[in-house]
Formats: sequence, C-alpha cells, structure tokens
Amino acid sequence: MNEDGLTDAVQEAGAVELLLIRHGESEGNVAATEARLAGAEVIDVPARDADVNLSSTGQDQAKALGAALARIADELRPDAIVSSPYARALQTAEIAVETAGWPMKVLTDERLRDRELGILDRLTRLGVESRYPDEAERRLWLGKLYYRPPGGESWADVALRLRSILDELNTLGTGHRVMLVCHDAVILLVRYVLEGMTEKEILNLAATTSVLNASITRYVRPTGAGPWELESFNVADHLTEQGVTVTEHAGDASVHPQ
Repeated sequence: MNEDGLTDAVQEAGAVELLLIRHGESEGNVAATEARLAGAEVIDVPARDADVNLSSTGQDQAKALGAALARIADELRPDAIVSSPYARALQTAEIAVETAGWPMKVLTDERLRDRELGILDRLTRLGVESRYPDEAERRLWLGKLYYRPPGGESWADVALRLRSILDELNTLGTGHRVMLVCHDAVILLVRYVLEGMTEKEILNLAATTSVLNASITRYVRPTGAGPWELESFNVADHLTEQGVTVTEHAGDASVHPQ
C-alpha cells in the first residue's frame, strides 16, 4: 500500500464497509465555544485551521476510540485508514490506531479537509453580522448548502469533492473496509451524497443534529456494489463507557434559506 491517499489504498478492491469518524475535540472547538459564550466577534484560535491540535479532552476521546476499535475482529478491521490532513483529524486517527494496536499507516487525502470559510474564518456569527453584514444577509438568503463566502466553500462545494472519493468506493471491486477520519460537515455531507438527500433533508439534519467528537458512523454494502446502507450514525457510546467526556461543538444551526 502506498501513501497517496484513498485512491491507491483501495485501487484493487472495493469497499463493503465505510466507517466515518469525526475528530476529537480540538483547541479550535474550545475557542469557538468560548467566543460564542463571551459574545466575542473573533475566535482566538492558536493556529491556522489546518494546524489546530486536539485539546486534552480530544486526546482522551481519540484513545477511547482506539480502545473501541481494538475490539474489532482481525478479519473485520479496515484495510485502509484515510484522514483529513488537518492536524486535529490526523492526530485522532494516529492516536486511535496506536491505541488499537493496529500495524497500519494512516494515509491522508485533502478532499477530506474541513470546509474552507474564506474571509469569515475565525469569526463568530456575531462577528460576521458586525463586520460583513452583506455577507450575513446573503448567507441567510441562500442557506448553508449554497452559500459560499468570498475565498471559501459552500457545502455544495465540499459535497463535490466528496463525490470523487465516494465514487472510487462505488466503482471498485469487492472486499475492502475503509475508515475515514474527518470533520462534522464532511460526515453530514457524506450522508447527503450516499443517501441522495434533498437540500431540505440535509439542512433539516444539520439544524437538528450535532456530530459528536470522536463519534462513529457506519455504512455497509455486503456485495461491494450498489447503494450503501446506514447501519449506525453518530455513535459515542465508547466514550461514555470509558468515562470520557462527550462533546459536540456544533456549527451554526441557522442553516435554512430565509
């Protein structure tokens, strides 16, 4: 197996199981929540988005995830583990794999990165409304699926790059199991693509559901072809079982066009 990401990692056999993992709590998650509660306009993050590390709680969550993965039978382990290259996701993947005792290298694929926010990066909702009122109004008008901040991405843009990854899984042969370690919006948009959701359906899901840090979502496709079946979504029992704090750090729930 080489190190060029998902395409080459599973190029000779398609997937029958897909595990989606949200990264553990990050320092950015904590800073964003603190900024919102304080009524601040700017989130005091310690680094650029790609370099934000896990918090101490996030590290504990990644270890608890690894302990849960260690219980998977050898023959049912993922053949490929691919992470977003962002530090919080890659750290989650590497800690979990090490804790599980799996002799595997974590690959990275930039298509799994978090949504890029452009000029709105590091701003709270209050900060956007205060500094870019026209953008705040445009975001409300368009809704989260189609609103693209200047220099950033819409959810539809993220879905487009995810389709190329998921198409690789859908057009390969049979046999492999794949684990993707990524971000909350990415997981929701994988559901959007795999389940053929409408705009209204994905926005309803986003408005009512927070993808928990270090949670597990599982799709199966026993024949290695055809549609995927969602077997479980947003499961974090492995955290509570091990006495680790469950965190969600949800995005803005105002997602529908108005």
